Amino acid sequence: MAKVAEKEKVQMVDIFIMDKHYQVPEGLTIQAALEYCGYNLIRSVGCRSGFCGACATIYCFKNDPQLRYALACQKAVEPDMYLTQIPFFPTAEALYNVEDLEPKEGENKLVELYPIILTCFGCNNCTKSCPQDLEVMEFMSAAIRGDYEKVYEKSFDCLMCGLCAARCPQGLQPYVMAMAGRRLRGAYLAPKSQHNLDRVKEIEEGRFDAEMEKLKQMPTDELREL
Repeated sequence: MAKVAEKEKVQMVDIFIMDKHYQVPEGLTIQAALEYCGYNLIRSVGCRSGFCGACATIYCFKNDPQLRYALACQKAVEPDMYLTQIPFFPTAEALYNVEDLEPKEGENKLVELYPIILTCFGCNNCTKSCPQDLEVMEFMSAAIRGDYEKVYEKSFDCLMCGLCAARCPQGLQPYVMAMAGRRLRGAYLAPKSQHNLDRVKEIEEGRFDAEMEKLKQMPTDELREL
């Protein structure tokens, strides 16, 4: 019985949600702690695995005003943590058709789409706020130079959580600018995959039409088994 009681003993952690005191089991993520305290998460919750960026969270500690940033589904609660979640962060994303933006010598399509990017003065707040530890200011600098390859390389793991935009004193949205850079790189500069081109050609030539028609006519139970 003593061993069972020892196993059931859980270390509790004091946290504050919207300035209200709670105690939660040690080891819970911020997201799990919110739900443990009775919060019904309808917004600011998505994949729960650190991929979608929906659960961007700002927090600090008792008697420490420094703001910190994390994804609520990844960051474990700590003693005397003050929690809040930011709502959906609105973005001013440019409207464009990638097919109309083929990069040419001497042109910077990213500056054309987002001229405000030139107001970046390198404060590095964007990098400090990134829960993925991305070098945000570096890919912003690359965007200003028109270096699409560097933008792609440095921003590839961006989750589009919006925390970099929340911290930018100039009102920039690095994550949507980086998305445009990755699209341009993928459309015009990335090496073409020959096996993918071959498969597209086969589809256009109708190689799989008969098989697709057979699948359409197949009974549901057979299709599920297949």
